Amino acid sequence: MDKMDRRKFFKIAGITGITTALSVVGCKENSDAKVNSSGKTSYPQIPLRKLGKTNEMVPVLSHGIMYNLVENQIVLKKGIQWGIKHWDTSHSYAGGNSELGIGKYLKKHPEVRKDVFIVSKASRAKTPKEMEKKLQLSLKRMNTNYIDLYYGIHGLSDPNDLTPEIQKWAESAKKRKLIKHFGFSTHRNMANCLMAASKLDWIDAIMTSWNFRLMQDEKMEKAVDACYKANIGLIAMKVMGLSISSDGDRKLTQHFIKKGYTDGQAKLKAVLDDKRFAAACVTMENTALITTNSAAALDKTKLSKADYQMLQDHAFATCSGYCSGCSEFCDSAIPNMPVVSDVMRYLMYYNSYGDEQKAQKLFKEIPLNMRKHMLSMDFTKVEKSCPQNLPIGKFIKEAIEKLS
Repeated sequence: MDKMDRRKFFKIAGITGITTALSVVGCKENSDAKVNSSGKTSYPQIPLRKLGKTNEMVPVLSHGIMYNLVENQIVLKKGIQWGIKHWDTSHSYAGGNSELGIGKYLKKHPEVRKDVFIVSKASRAKTPKEMEKKLQLSLKRMNTNYIDLYYGIHGLSDPNDLTPEIQKWAESAKKRKLIKHFGFSTHRNMANCLMAASKLDWIDAIMTSWNFRLMQDEKMEKAVDACYKANIGLIAMKVMGLSISSDGDRKLTQHFIKKGYTDGQAKLKAVLDDKRFAAACVTMENTALITTNSAAALDKTKLSKADYQMLQDHAFATCSGYCSGCSEFCDSAIPNMPVVSDVMRYLMYYNSYGDEQKAQKLFKEIPLNMRKHMLSMDFTKVEKSCPQNLPIGKFIKEAIEKLS
């Protein structure tokens, strides 16, 4: 696919009604997009990649639906137009309104079910019994009799949780044709979880944090490579690598604007350049985000060495504000407070994602005695153990003030 000239891109964007939402749009798309005589637009389609041993061909851009979809059906329609038929949801997202929104759409458009690859997760499930209960509810909510990829463990942090009992349940769910493939998501202690999974033959796919920052982590690099060689399908999340605090970098932004991208598009392209990953999952709550991310996924121009150097420099310059989720260091330094990396992530949701309600909700799920104990704790020991040299005590204090 060649790059589309900017005027054609804005013509299509204008037809979809989103030009006013875009302050900056880079990555020029496929020139085959046309407006026919009836006024309808034919859209270039997001490329496909094989998802590991599943042999499923999935769009490289996965639609992360962490929000209330019941009243926001237009994003699914617009996503499908671009070929974003890879939907990622969870039992817990938006209090169930993410799955309910998918169910609403499939009820109205049952013909699209065969074309979409639906991923969901058994949020907070610990046992096969809990996984079964949440799976059954998810199927009912989404008006489907099967889920393409099911993460029975949503947020794996301890490889020991990959038990024979869960393996047996996953095999049963497949035999009953309730799920096609089984795996887990992880954004805490990721390297160890990935490495452990690479030695198991019953994990089909994994969603893990992966971005320009984590690309600098040698342990994560080895773990990703081990899973890839084991033919486990890999899907990247948190691809923007946002820091706990706002980490805007004018130099970074200006560098990529000159190249024709936003810095966000460049970060997405860096992840998609890594062919070990079948897809990148990005939350897209409006048609503007769908269009700009589609542009990045469709654009075939490769980032240069200078581009990657710019991202690497930014990663190192702002590393003291980014939690990489290597929770084994925090947990060993203060075993009575095994939630430090979680609190860092919740503060990131608040500050960088702008998702204040979600951050506060998750923080309040931490046991009250732990939240109270944080106020008087000395975090010097854990700060010394942190590979990123995070000022953890400062961030914990900020989290208590903002999230309580």
